[in-house]
Amino acid sequence: MPLSHSLWHANSDLAIACLQHPFVRGLGDGTLPVETFAYYVGQDAFFLEAFGRAYSIAAAKAPTWEVFQIFHQLAGGVLDELALHGGYAREWGVDLAQVTPGAATRRYTDFLLSTAWGQAPGATAVAMAPCMRLYAFLGQSLAKRNPPPHRYSPWIAAYSSDQFEPLAAQLEALMDSQAVDSPSNHGAYRYAMDCELAFFEAAWQIKA
Repeated sequence: MPLSHSLWHANSDLAIACLQHPFVRGLGDGTLPVETFAYYVGQDAFFLEAFGRAYSIAAAKAPTWEVFQIFHQLAGGVLDELALHGGYAREWGVDLAQVTPGAATRRYTDFLLSTAWGQAPGATAVAMAPCMRLYAFLGQSLAKRNPPPHRYSPWIAAYSSDQFEPLAAQLEALMDSQAVDSPSNHGAYRYAMDCELAFFEAAWQIKA
């Protein structure tokens, strides 16, 4: 079994916990308070900037030109996500330039950037893959429920789309080719998944 598959299955408990979290359930049925989503948008935009930087750092360390190009293509996907968040921010009056990262956000971004700076590209791919695979899983799972259109339908559409799944698979393929099956990589993958769950919980805690 490829490393990406074994790590995802080993952490399925956290994936299910995210899917069942009240924040994600509220995204799925449209009942999430607007101010909660607005906070999430600001925090996620800050996170995505760090995510894009981590891709670029890994690209600079790439052992081959092909790996370099893949990391940069993935960084382009982050720019598309940031454009989506920019639309949300305008709609809900969030000034992304004024966002102060919360503790859960900073914990996650510090982990990604320290991994990118201090370790090989394969380890960076391991640290970043949970985010991509989880969001594809959440988007596809929510879309399968076929909810009536609501204010968060574009979020579900973006992460269940035919454009997002290939990005997640591309990063996982990169991880499979560049990373080793080691205790440290298992720990990093689970840490990232735990950061994802904490990210949703932090946003949920600011609900009205």
